Amino acid sequence: MSSDLPTDLPSERESTAHEAAAPMSPPASGTRPESVFAAPYTALTWGIVLSVALVAFESMGVATVLPEIAGRLGGLNAYGWGLSALMLANLIGTVAAGRAADRGGPARPLAAGLAVFAVGCAVAGSAANWPLFLAGRFLQGLGVGAVMALAYTAISLAYPQRLRARMFALVSGGWTVPSLVGPTIAAVISDHVSWRGVFVLLLPLIAVAAVLALPQLRRLGQPGGAGHPSPAASSAAAPAAEKDPWWSTPVARSVLLATGTGILLAGLQLRQLALLVPLVAVGAGTAVVALRRVTPAGTLSVRRGVPAGVVLRFLLCGAYFGSEAFLPLGLVRLRELSATEAGLGLSAGAITWVLGAAWQGRADSRWSGRSRAVPIAAGFAALLVGIVVMALGVLVDAVPALTAVAGWAIGGAGMGVAFNAATTDAMEQAPADRQGEASGSMQLAQTLAVAVLSGLGGAAVSLSAAHGGSVSVALTATFALTAALTAAGILAARRIRPNAA
Repeated sequence: MSSDLPTDLPSERESTAHEAAAPMSPPASGTRPESVFAAPYTALTWGIVLSVALVAFESMGVATVLPEIAGRLGGLNAYGWGLSALMLANLIGTVAAGRAADRGGPARPLAAGLAVFAVGCAVAGSAANWPLFLAGRFLQGLGVGAVMALAYTAISLAYPQRLRARMFALVSGGWTVPSLVGPTIAAVISDHVSWRGVFVLLLPLIAVAAVLALPQLRRLGQPGGAGHPSPAASSAAAPAAEKDPWWSTPVARSVLLATGTGILLAGLQLRQLALLVPLVAVGAGTAVVALRRVTPAGTLSVRRGVPAGVVLRFLLCGAYFGSEAFLPLGLVRLRELSATEAGLGLSAGAITWVLGAAWQGRADSRWSGRSRAVPIAAGFAALLVGIVVMALGVLVDAVPALTAVAGWAIGGAGMGVAFNAATTDAMEQAPADRQGEASGSMQLAQTLAVAVLSGLGGAAVSLSAAHGGSVSVALTATFALTAALTAAGILAARRIRPNAA
């Protein structure tokens, strides 16, 4: 049975209560701060941005030095699990932290998430062998899922509505900028100190992020205020016989989702169709069953409101990251560019994502209610154009190769606009005592999309090579799939609001 997150817009009374739930009110002088860096939000803003930036640095920086780590620790034969361990744990951490935030506020789960993330960094950075390193990566993943889910929850609970879109845009920048510089910094540390220094570097910064963010979050109190009893209170008042058994709880189902996704990813790495097909079928079936429990009711049918926001996040991230993952491969293998030149495409997309998100955040006051579907659909359309132009630059010899860089700059701008608008609208519709569930569901959709689309693209390349095909054929199929996701997103954008026409 699916989670029953409400999908209708909050009433005027509920919206007022939602605003009142955050005690971080503007100064008593009567002037309302229009900057997320003004008092009383300054420390919390820096704490949230730093937390997200650390996660982004860890994700991109470790990926850069992972080949060296695998070589030194004897993990080359299981290299893929160095990435998958973090991603699968991310699914569990996302759900657990989101539900914990709804029960008692975001402060404790964020503190736990940062602590687990720090322990994971310490374990991975001191690992003497590959299995221990994977254990550290799994712990990191639990923390990563918690931090990313709670960042959006904290914004929705602590900031007034007029500042939320700007904060969501700032979080996009907090992710993207470290993604640009992280690989270079990690490579320098690895080359001149040790790969272990990449993990050690994060430990004091995690402590700083906690000191900045946690005191402010502790002042928020119970989500939803007195007029909105939390799920925990409702559960405590219910007879014990009506409580779900432990194996049917959202967190248990998130473990099932991670298991199903792991089976799916393992199947996609095989070249023998006789093994690939059944494993993929079992993994996908298990994941879908679990999704019905850990996402809002109606997500799989794209019900209007918050469920549609979760689906839009999946489509956006599947299209963007599923394309981006194979852009360098296409430019290097098919167009014979250097790795540096191929990296220009990734940088262009990252920069324009930040610009698109910043523009949408500033312009968000012009859109409300049903009209926010327009920038979402426009962002999807720009991403579609970007994928098509990028694919032409990669796959067609008659088109200059650097056209792909320009295409991905277009795609990044569209991603920034649509991602920010869809996140703002979906979180705005979730009641105060269900912000953690809504935020966790969207973060879960993002992680799942990246895992599945990257796995499908990798399987296409592997199967094409195994059966005498070319990289060009595999990339054509991959880009066609991601383009189809953007087309679906354009159609689904109008469902972001229950009263959309």
